[in-house]
Amino acid sequence: MEISRRGISMPASPIRKLAPHADDAVKRGIKVYHLNIGQPDISTPPEFFEAVGNFTEPVLAYGPSGGIVQLRLAIVDYFASYGIGIDLDNVWITTGGSEAILFALWATTDPGDEVIVFEPFYTNYNGFAAVAGVKLVPIRLSVETGFRLPSHKEIERHITPKTKAILICTPNNPTGTVLTKEEMFVLGQIARNMNLYLISDEVYREFVYDGREHTSALTLPDIEDRVVVTDSISKRFSACGARIGFVVSRNRGLMQVMLKFAQARLCPPTVEQYGAVACFRNIHRFQKAMIGEYDLRRKVLVEELARLKGVLTANPEGAFYTVARLPVKDAERFATWLLTDFSRDGKTVMVAPAAGFYASQDAGLDEVRIAYVLVESALRDAIKLLGEALKEYKD
Repeated sequence: MEISRRGISMPASPIRKLAPHADDAVKRGIKVYHLNIGQPDISTPPEFFEAVGNFTEPVLAYGPSGGIVQLRLAIVDYFASYGIGIDLDNVWITTGGSEAILFALWATTDPGDEVIVFEPFYTNYNGFAAVAGVKLVPIRLSVETGFRLPSHKEIERHITPKTKAILICTPNNPTGTVLTKEEMFVLGQIARNMNLYLISDEVYREFVYDGREHTSALTLPDIEDRVVVTDSISKRFSACGARIGFVVSRNRGLMQVMLKFAQARLCPPTVEQYGAVACFRNIHRFQKAMIGEYDLRRKVLVEELARLKGVLTANPEGAFYTVARLPVKDAERFATWLLTDFSRDGKTVMVAPAAGFYASQDAGLDEVRIAYVLVESALRDAIKLLGEALKEYKD
């Protein structure tokens, strides 16, 4: 029997593909510092668990396909706190941010269409594109320029009659770059002038440092009907396993289409939505401390990486990742070697090879994504181990 072309073209996750090697290392008694995955270690707010524990319905029934009204209203209020006005019907709840991006792609493109992306980008965009049957058209950014966007002319050069959307992530996973207000304005003008949708992944909205401000695509002028924002509670509330995301658009036609997709999968998780409501209503209680902790870790990471010979990285401006260029020819082989052949004092490091964060072939071969989701002492130890490994490793 043949396997579908869709299945064959679906890429393996560079974040998780080396997990069997990490499991084997643990079985050998090796402690593995996980810098490969954006899994926060900061405690989920207690309000989340209190709300879940207070769920007393005798039957865990299907909920509304677009999410419970209480959560949608909480999200409307959340955006209002940023001066962004949206209506209740501009918000649908999804099963994680992943489903939000899939809904956005399904609603704005047809199989064979093209979507502009800036690489490196969140690796699962490759998988979402395969599922949607669309082609990602990459525009390469570089660590030397801090992963800043190119000129509007360079962006427009990649647009063809098949192009339907521009997909961005700000603050960015994996680079940590925060698009400036000027960069966002240029993207908005391109979307308007070239008749494109702008899909903006804003999962890390609050995670900005050094006095920077996040500019939401929802604030851009003259393109209200072209903007789709995808989001999630996973990182904001350190609740990755809850699988609660949401999609926001003022384009009512798009929202009706996405509701049909939501109806086809019935409903998002019910109980966890009540936990999300409690977190949004109490966000002021814990958010500042959370952002402060990640900022501290960011500074530690940059400080420690600067000590490593031959390593080049930009100072991340937001989120909790950076892409680092290493003095190796094949970062995936090096990342595998870290788990299979290297340890110091019974410890090693797991990183994510960055090639999987590109759509271009043979790109990012000497780069890794590092997630600074460990406490300060563990993070310092992990980067020092990385430095020792680089000294020992032979291509």
